[in-house]
Amino acid sequence: MNITDVKVFLVDEDKLRAYVTITLDQCFVVRDLKVIQGTVGLFVAMPAKKRKDGSYKDIAHPLNAEMREKLERTVLAEYERATKQSSPPPRESHPDH
Repeated sequence: MNITDVKVFLVDEDKLRAYVTITLDQCFVVRDLKVIQGTVGLFVAMPAKKRKDGSYKDIAHPLNAEMREKLERTVLAEYERATKQSSPPPRESHPDH
C-alpha cells in the first residue's frame, strides 16, 4: 500500500503542530491525522474518537510496524517541507545599516 498524497494543514495549538490528510493508492482518504510535539520529538497520531469514559479509540491505524514507520516517515517529511515553505524569508542585511 502506497501513500500517494499528503496534505498538511499547519496549526500552532499547544503541542498540536498540524492536521494531515493522506491518500492511499489514489483511492482511499484518511483525514485528521495529527502531528504532535511530544517530549522526545514529533510523532503522528492517528484519527481517534472520544469514548464516553473519556478515553480515545483510534478510528484508523496501521496494522503493522512497517506501515506505521512508512506513514510516520512520509507524513513528517511532508510536515517539514510545509513548515519550511511557510516560514518568512530571512531578512536581508543591507551594508548601509
